[in-house]
Amino acid sequence: MVRLRLRRVGAKKQPSYRVVAAEKESPRDGRFLEVLGFYNPRTKPSTIQLGEDRVYHWLSEGAQPSDAVRRLFDQVGLWNRYQRFKDGEDIEKLLEEAAAAEEARGADPRTRRDDLMGQAKKAAKPAKKVEEAAEVEEAVEIEEVEEAEAVDEAEETPEEPAEAVEDEE
Repeated sequence: MVRLRLRRVGAKKQPSYRVVAAEKESPRDGRFLEVLGFYNPRTKPSTIQLGEDRVYHWLSEGAQPSDAVRRLFDQVGLWNRYQRFKDGEDIEKLLEEAAAAEEARGADPRTRRDDLMGQAKKAAKPAKKVEEAAEVEEAVEIEEVEEAEAVDEAEETPEEPAEAVEDEE
């Protein structure tokens, strides 16, 4: 029988969990079938991210959630949406509602600020790479121009003595 349960990850005394579909006989941190989401109880408020479409799939296949996972589902409203899914409501509508609910949960100013700062850092890295690439490209162009000027000077240098010789005659 398949269970939806928590799998502990994270360092010593810093737990976070993955919500997984696993065989009932498998150990807690052992073999699993699929990762369905993530739960971090150490953040305020706790972070819960779930792939609702895959959760619906496993629940419709007969998977049973553990007590802890069932509480997480209730906390984010997934269990109510799943009941509506079973009653025949359109999955697309439910997934849109879930995305809106997740965004509302993420509306905490501290969490939102941290997300934006993380995005800004990620955006800044490519910008730095673009700037570095532009500088390298500019340096290459300058070198090419200097090389071309050096070649021009080298070509001009032998002609000057020949002209000088002609002037002496």
